[in-house]
Amino acid sequence: MTIKAIAMDMDGTLLNEEKIITEKTKEALIKAQKRGIKIILASGRPTPGLFKYAEELAMEKYDGVGLSFNGAHVLDYQTNEVLFEQALPLEVSQAILEHLKNFAVKPMVCHQNYMYVNNVYDNEIQLGNEKMNIIEYEARAGGYKLCEVNDLASFCDFPLYKILVAADPDYLNRHYKEMMEPFSGQVSALFSAPFYFEFTDVGITKAKGLTATLSRLGIKPEELLAFGDGQNDQAMIEYAGRGVAMANGTEELKQVADEITLSNNQDGIAFTLEKYLA
Repeated sequence: MTIKAIAMDMDGTLLNEEKIITEKTKEALIKAQKRGIKIILASGRPTPGLFKYAEELAMEKYDGVGLSFNGAHVLDYQTNEVLFEQALPLEVSQAILEHLKNFAVKPMVCHQNYMYVNNVYDNEIQLGNEKMNIIEYEARAGGYKLCEVNDLASFCDFPLYKILVAADPDYLNRHYKEMMEPFSGQVSALFSAPFYFEFTDVGITKAKGLTATLSRLGIKPEELLAFGDGQNDQAMIEYAGRGVAMANGTEELKQVADEITLSNNQDGIAFTLEKYLA
């Protein structure tokens, strides 16, 4: 396989459980870039939530690309050019936010430097035996300031690339179909983690963002090596010439992947790159 680009999810894939890129994986990716291979961060995170990691990987120097909001926004780190973007129609995003009032969930939307929520104090979800301040976690991960508004549905009069919904995993599993049912055919909706359910515009996937990006770069899908661990990575894994699931990934993703590597805590990306780029 001739590899001209490497795309990788962030949480659960590039980042270990401490949310860092290990030195071994960092060295492997910088080495790949020195050989002329394009690096693409492909995440459900908002665009600013990737900047720190792009800097660590020297992606501005090597003309790397950041694909954020599950593929709804793609940025060239060297030129700062937007290579692709597709937001939710305003009336659809407002209708989704109105509909979500019927559920015990925490919607979050991002715009410019702020993350907007209904209640900054209603911020905890149950993960196993522990509680997590999911609003603080998401705001810090994206580098956003927090802002509370009384009614997200009426407040959001600007385009949204994504509506993020957080809740206890069991609750989301019971209710996600009801949350998305009124918008069938109008949106893409999927889990990015057991406690995250996300709405983007219809047809948006990481694969769609990659399709628009690779065509501009003169790279073919069969020249793409991709890594992921979750449901929102499936389209990308199936699209790539070689799709690799992490050992910590979902069983559904492993079934469609071309191969399975070590976990994100065991430098799975570096392990596979050693094999293909030796």
